[in-house]
Amino acid sequence: MTAATPRDTSAAILGAGLMGRLMALALARAGWRCELYDAAGPDADGAAARVAAAMLAPLAESAITEPVVVRMGQHALGRWPQLLAGLSQPVFFQQEGTLIVWHRQDAPEAARFRRQVETTTRGIEGLPAIEAVDAQALAALEPALAHRFAQGLYLPGEGQLDNRQLLAALLHELQAIGVPLHWHAPRTPADFRPGQAGQPGWVIDCRGLGARDAFVNGTPLRGVRGEVIRLHAPEVSLSRPTRLMHPRYPIYIAPKQDHVFVIGATEIESDDLSPASVRSTLELLSAAYTVHSGFAEARILEIATQCRPALPDNLPAIRSSAPGVLHINGLYRHGFMISPAVLDAALQLLTTGERTLADRFALLPADAPAHDALAA
Repeated sequence: MTAATPRDTSAAILGAGLMGRLMALALARAGWRCELYDAAGPDADGAAARVAAAMLAPLAESAITEPVVVRMGQHALGRWPQLLAGLSQPVFFQQEGTLIVWHRQDAPEAARFRRQVETTTRGIEGLPAIEAVDAQALAALEPALAHRFAQGLYLPGEGQLDNRQLLAALLHELQAIGVPLHWHAPRTPADFRPGQAGQPGWVIDCRGLGARDAFVNGTPLRGVRGEVIRLHAPEVSLSRPTRLMHPRYPIYIAPKQDHVFVIGATEIESDDLSPASVRSTLELLSAAYTVHSGFAEARILEIATQCRPALPDNLPAIRSSAPGVLHINGLYRHGFMISPAVLDAALQLLTTGERTLADRFALLPADAPAHDALAA
């Protein structure tokens, strides 16, 4: 078999979630011949990206993740405005920071959170410092929360976007430039012979949990269940994502356009895709109500469940199982926050054979060769 080379500018991309759509559009615009395959339909119903708050919060996430993920999130904050500017359909995006609040009984958890953020981010250049705010400063940031909390933490520079608007806008661009899109057409890398006559030069596997049986060297790929509620709350006005300290998992309220709010997210070690539990629903709705009583009159638009793909270390990875076959997976709960960094690293590998970004973000094993020689 002829191995794929840097001149093989054709690709079959498996999985049309966030990563697959970003990759297909970037390569097609670079002149590659791409085809995109997905087991579900164009609305990304089977993708974890459809059930997400799409918060871009490396500082906030640093309390539960590794410094390398924070660096990827930092990179992505600069890249998202560029990526969105290249889309013809508007996508809601803001960068007004993140607010952390807590009730009195959870003050020790807030102090632990702050210590963890400061520890994880120590030595990462360019990150803004976390800011403690008193009741007056908190009210200035979020007037709707005036007199509700005595103190909080403000994480400047963080952002968010509308995940469903983005998925739709990426689909529109792919259709506009004529990328062949194959819906309800599940494929695996074994269905292709990269580099052979009539075959794509590359197979790029972005299927998330759909790649459970094909990930490299039998590395276990697991699902982490998350439950998210979408509300319409005309009586509530928040100008930035707000996180509430919680004894079991961080709860966030992400305001979208037209008084729509995304409330999430549970984090359960399970790949169960059954409807949300009563316990999780009550916890999420109760937490939202304790942040702002206006949520009592909100209307529930959707209660959704999805599983995020995670590797054993909860870090993303780029791997190859054969010449011309590239696997991108393990974005876990950080998909929107880190996907531009993973995208840029994969594009660099594919188009130049260099691994500078992949090394910076620890996406490849240290001893793995770059480009078509990549081996698991």
